[in-house]
Amino acid sequence: MTNSSAFLAPGMRVGHFRVAHAISRRIRLRSPLLGAPAFDASYFQALLEAISGVDTTRINIPGSSLVIVYDGQVETWHTIAVYLKGIPDEAYAPASVADSPVRVTDVAAKAFLTCAGQILPFPARAILGWTLALGTIIRGVETLFSQGLKVEVLDSAAITLALLRGRYFTAGSILTLLSLGQYLEGQSEYRSTQLLKSLLVPATDTVWVIRDGTELEISVNDVVAGDHIVCGSGERIPIDGIVIDGEASVNQSSISGESVPVHKKAEDSVISGSIIEEGRLTILVERVGSQTSMARINRFIDQSLRGKSKTQSKSSELADKLVPITLGLSGLILLATHDMNRATSVLTVDFSCAVKLASPVAVRSGMYAAGHAGVLLKGAAALDALQDVDTIVFDKTGTLTTGQIEVTDVIPCNGLDEVELLRLAAGAEEHYDHPVARAVVREAKQRKLDLPPISRVDFIVAHGVSAMIDGVNVLVGSHHFIAEDEGVPCAEVDDLALSLRREGKALLYVAQDQKLIGILGLRDAVRPEAAAVLDQLKNEGINKVVVLTGDHKDTALALADMLPQIDDIHYELLPEEKAGILEDLKRAGHTPAFVGDGVNDAPALVTAHIGICMPNGADLAREAAQVLLLQDNLQTLVTARRAATRTNRIIRNTFGATIGLNSMIMLMATGGISPVVSALLHNASTIGILGYAAMAASRPFPDTSEKRSVISRLLPRKERLC
Repeated sequence: MTNSSAFLAPGMRVGHFRVAHAISRRIRLRSPLLGAPAFDASYFQALLEAISGVDTTRINIPGSSLVIVYDGQVETWHTIAVYLKGIPDEAYAPASVADSPVRVTDVAAKAFLTCAGQILPFPARAILGWTLALGTIIRGVETLFSQGLKVEVLDSAAITLALLRGRYFTAGSILTLLSLGQYLEGQSEYRSTQLLKSLLVPATDTVWVIRDGTELEISVNDVVAGDHIVCGSGERIPIDGIVIDGEASVNQSSISGESVPVHKKAEDSVISGSIIEEGRLTILVERVGSQTSMARINRFIDQSLRGKSKTQSKSSELADKLVPITLGLSGLILLATHDMNRATSVLTVDFSCAVKLASPVAVRSGMYAAGHAGVLLKGAAALDALQDVDTIVFDKTGTLTTGQIEVTDVIPCNGLDEVELLRLAAGAEEHYDHPVARAVVREAKQRKLDLPPISRVDFIVAHGVSAMIDGVNVLVGSHHFIAEDEGVPCAEVDDLALSLRREGKALLYVAQDQKLIGILGLRDAVRPEAAAVLDQLKNEGINKVVVLTGDHKDTALALADMLPQIDDIHYELLPEEKAGILEDLKRAGHTPAFVGDGVNDAPALVTAHIGICMPNGADLAREAAQVLLLQDNLQTLVTARRAATRTNRIIRNTFGATIGLNSMIMLMATGGISPVVSALLHNASTIGILGYAAMAASRPFPDTSEKRSVISRLLPRKERLC
């Protein structure tokens, strides 16, 4: 491969960017776009870092420069250039504010110059002091005229007062402490953000690739489009591509929402993030890095970090309102005591720093902790929405139930025993790919029954199966198929059938040689943890539980009998009717969350105050929901609620601590402590509050992946003879 630096000359333009300097594996570009308020530089940085072959990127907003460290290959540079020339719309966020992170070298430089300035003669000491403070003073003046009284105005006023009085060491110390505080605050927020963004990064570090006829294990970052990679059982596919050899059963539920593993063979496409459950595939690589399906999910995480929760916005607004109080108190102290030292000390105490910064740290840390417990929250607003919810509405199938049909009753007739009835029914259904057929075969295999050989089988769509077993015709299907289409007398089980239907069960009739030999009862199994979870949700402040389903009335009411925590249930609904019920709940003063997983749930997910999607949900449902459950366990729903309430409680605690601690420091400032001590105490309290927000919000929730409720309200299997 050719090294890209050979043709990257200084001054060369790539879209909005101009090459400033290039060596073999590092390139520095400049663009005024990097400092534009509407350009989300951190998001664009994340896009570039997702490119295969890119190691790190660094953006210097004041210098309008972008440094990219990469593998130096032409192919990688071409991919980088595509993004530089065609910046996606997602990189423009009008609400974002361009800011340059404070580096540890900045803090060290200010500390050194402040100390060194004390040995300089007066004119040089004054020039150095004003030079160091100039940027802060200008920023304060600009903020005053553009945004009003904000924290930048306080900082500028305190430093200016110290400089005017010739207290250059005091001014430099305040500047150094401010920089140290900004650096530590930035690091806290950056780390919590990086933790959150790491949630959905594929765990695959290396991959086997075929080059020159030999299989080599290389880093995923070194894979390029056109490579042939090999993935076996249990491995995660790290790229998007086309199968060129082999067959495998691939689980892609985490990406596509398909709950059943998909059979993949030559010429089928595969997507990154999928897991090979069984088999082996050789795949032609089509897309890598930021172009893959998994990378799109990671970009979504980046976008979600832009949003502010209602609590964050209120905290910021309240923090800004506290700035005039600090300024006013400083003025009063000056008028009352004529002591500039005390007035300056008061100015260094800023209520808004911790109030504004603790909220995003708590939110990001809370989202990260929730993610590790199986809940993906789409942005800070989802936390507020979950906190406000007082009603949870479930779509029945796949949420409160497993979505997997199970055989509940095997009832033989006319002298046959239970084992032979199930054996014949499973034999006839074995080659029929239908949920009911799979349930019957699964039950037979669980009982370790040997299925009979089939000489002929006919599938009658939406009715049943006709099969030849040991030379005898066996029919399996609905009452309509067996009794009406095939003319088999079924009146002898009518009372029993009615009783089973009232229990919410579907019925499968089995006949042999035009004689009914039994019926099977089937039902979508209620999740074993459902009852306990509903109890916990009500303990967490949920007042009303509603279930919506398209099922028959008897099936719906049977579910309500098994889960008495359900307050209301609606049955035989069309998808659009579900959304209408949610509108009715909102008009009645409720704040509903909707939990669903199907394409037909999308209208309800959007209509609800907040939509929650199960892990195996369809693409459209996952897109419409604001919360994704990552584990197939309803306990994660309780985790989602607790994450919201805990994070909001932590934000309130940080606000109280900020007001209390800073009020105490301000009282000490009015009592005469020096501005340096005042600034030190203020910054120490801010860092402490941020540390609390990060640690308290990131505390892990109990692991629910292996936990299942021991409470099961399913009716026992019936063993009756007709």
